[in-house]
Amino acid sequence: MADKDLDNRPPVEVSAAAEKGLKFRAKFRRGGTTVGIARARDLQHRKSLSDLTVKRMASYFARHKVDKRAENFGNDEDPSTGYIAWLLWGGDAGQKWAEEQVKAVEAQKKEKRDHGRHGKDGNVQRHVSHHQ
Repeated sequence: MADKDLDNRPPVEVSAAAEKGLKFRAKFRRGGTTVGIARARDLQHRKSLSDLTVKRMASYFARHKVDKRAENFGNDEDPSTGYIAWLLWGGDAGQKWAEEQVKAVEAQKKEKRDHGRHGKDGNVQRHVSHHQ
């Protein structure tokens, strides 16, 4: 698998969550950082993201899953600041997608490393001395 075979273009549901987050941020005037807003715009427009950006998304979700316990998380009438920020990063769909993409990138890297150690037939190559 070549490096660019992996599609880092966010799915429609991730784009929709980011768009919802941007609308909530404009309406309620809270939630998210400048980085979160920039990420939301990229997600909303379904721009292909770098592997590093996808990894940062997964890290964001890992750090902020505690926000889901806050009052009004998931409340569309009076959303918590953390809920708005979560949506800016693609919401639950973004979390799932980013985690899957990170796993795929790691698998791709492993495959590439393994390919270098194995021959075309899949067997580990060993140096054979012709001098005995």
